[in-house]
Amino acid sequence: MKNYYKLSFSIFILLLLSSCVTKKDLRYLQPSESLTIDEEGLVPYDVPAYRVTKGDILTLNVVTTPTGDAAQFYSSLNATTGTSVGTSQLPQVASSSSNSTGGSATYYLNGLKVDSNGDVNIFGIGYMKAEGRTLEDMTKEIQERVNENFLQGKSEVRLNLDGIRYFMLGDMETINVTGEKVAYMTQLNIMQAIALAGGLNRTVDRKSVTIHRKYPEGIKTAKLDLTREDAMNSPYYWIQNGDIIYFNTNAKSINGFGKEPIQTLTTGVTVLTSLLSIYLILTRL
Repeated sequence: MKNYYKLSFSIFILLLLSSCVTKKDLRYLQPSESLTIDEEGLVPYDVPAYRVTKGDILTLNVVTTPTGDAAQFYSSLNATTGTSVGTSQLPQVASSSSNSTGGSATYYLNGLKVDSNGDVNIFGIGYMKAEGRTLEDMTKEIQERVNENFLQGKSEVRLNLDGIRYFMLGDMETINVTGEKVAYMTQLNIMQAIALAGGLNRTVDRKSVTIHRKYPEGIKTAKLDLTREDAMNSPYYWIQNGDIIYFNTNAKSINGFGKEPIQTLTTGVTVLTSLLSIYLILTRL
């Protein structure tokens, strides 16, 4: 009987230790020897440029002087007239606003859609190759075409996505934070995205975050270990439009242990007590 108690206690201790979520499982960006830094001790700040893919929807604004006729480059339906403010006038804008994926019906109907051939059709300019190109590259080409009809410096082309649109799935700390997200920022890293979502709870496996990223050639899958600071060296550390981020559940939480220390201890004691009760019942039969 004494040996049985010792064995049961040993099993209980091992179970308790193996099922606990440790500080190393929860702390973000812990020191890593493989972190790449420059001679000044700085982490290289190289954000990958987003390349347009089929199915994207873009926003286009052609800003001109108050007397300019930007409407010929897109649609007179979307052109707005200059508005007087005191003795000055606001610029005239011909625009089409949209969401890169999803969004309101107005944006969807009026946006520049990248078709199945990877092209966009701009009224007054015609078809232009979009797939695989950066927004900066496309903006330069559109600006060159617009300059053919306006004096140099009298117009400005603004081509954008409707913010950075991404998707988060998994166990999150706050309610209703999974799903589609839009960040109106030019750059967004995964730590900022997590902060905007309210943080990750203890059940999330920070060592195995999965990211699906859409490229013109197809979809790539990457893994990030957010407990290591060398995650900052990964191109997937920076969120791009259309990214899908999966926060996987920690295996220690799936089996009923590890979410909170007190829950782990309570569960362990309950299991041990049950085993001892069953043993005592069987020995008395």
